Amino acid sequence: MLPSRYVKHSPVSKESVSVQVLVLGDIGRSPRMQYHALSVARHGGRVDLIGYHESTPHPDILNNPRIKIHPLAPPPAVLRSSSIPFIISGPLKVLWQIWTLIRVLGYQTEPARWIMVQNPPSIPTLAIALLISVLRNTHLIIDWHNYGWTILAGTKGRDHPFVEISKAYECALAQAAPTANITVTHAMRRQLEKPPYSVKAPILVLHDRPASLFQPLESLSDRRDFLERLPETKEFASNIVSGHTKLIVSSTSWTPDEDFSLLLDALVTYAENRSAHPILAIITGRGPQKATYEEKVQNLQKAGKLPNVRILTAWLTMEDYAKLLSCADLGICLHMSSSGVDLPMKVVDMFGSGLPVAAYSGYESFSELVKEGVNGCGFERADELAAILTRLLGDEGTNELQTLRKGAKKESDLRWDEEWDRVLGRVLGVMD
Repeated sequence: MLPSRYVKHSPVSKESVSVQVLVLGDIGRSPRMQYHALSVARHGGRVDLIGYHESTPHPDILNNPRIKIHPLAPPPAVLRSSSIPFIISGPLKVLWQIWTLIRVLGYQTEPARWIMVQNPPSIPTLAIALLISVLRNTHLIIDWHNYGWTILAGTKGRDHPFVEISKAYECALAQAAPTANITVTHAMRRQLEKPPYSVKAPILVLHDRPASLFQPLESLSDRRDFLERLPETKEFASNIVSGHTKLIVSSTSWTPDEDFSLLLDALVTYAENRSAHPILAIITGRGPQKATYEEKVQNLQKAGKLPNVRILTAWLTMEDYAKLLSCADLGICLHMSSSGVDLPMKVVDMFGSGLPVAAYSGYESFSELVKEGVNGCGFERADELAAILTRLLGDEGTNELQTLRKGAKKESDLRWDEEWDRVLGRVLGVMD
């Protein structure tokens, strides 16, 4: 629990509680930070939501008068291209981010009672947030989604000097910066309490929970109407509703920490059984490796290795994505935790839509979300995923799939608002 000085805010009215919610990323693709903003506003607080405005945020964000979006200016295109070596573009990009963060946090927004910052990225976000919190007498909360240095290590290697610098920086700021911390798992909390982090400030565990937007779609006619409206599923709608074609959905950022080849290899193995149900796989999201894998899919199709499988990519609104999940037979999560102690938000959204999952399970915190045989299945290899697809999507897997669907719906009974109120409402002073 937090010390009482961080919990009791009786002299401060709820209307005067102000929070700067900071994410050094695309606001529209940062659901957890959007949910923080909505929760504060729901209780009468004022929110400055700061980040890159690249994709459309949650509709309730746009319609809430208590939430104001402050877009960060993206780095110049030349710093985002691969034509400049990272050793040059990396530091220049950080300098640009320092300037934009100070300008928005220190000059374009009013002083707030709290700054809540998403980590990662940690450079330069944590340092600038600490600086502003000191200068403006603001309480600082770090919401730990993962570690920046482990993500960097995934692309540069753990022995890269930038990785060592990033780790030392992140550990130092973890000890010095926050009034409080939030983690997405109990495993991450335990890790932060030990060296090399040795965090002394209070650490609260706030599990991701689905927002109200993600709901099971019970009506068969509503399911058919949506599938017939969505371009990616229109020609398959009747067969999906009848159960002849199975619909699987995976959301990915197309980055190295999500090995899409696992799903491709599993689908190739599945397709070897010509009597298996046809599969329509919808892959949503954007990222650097998307074009590479789209080419691999085309090559597999030309080679005749996916005879009863169609793989389509899509970029959907939040509303359409939520409905697509509720219409699917199985969700696929390829998230490989770089730290071993984070959890993928996409699985939470799937559960919120009543969708069971097959998820990569090779990390410590996996069991905090997915319960084997209850709401989903875990795998670490492509052949294991292929076996899950064959078993669950076959005629004999109907009962097991229904059992997992019931477990997914039960997991979603506790929603974000309830979890947030329980963990953070009194801390921020928006609840009595």
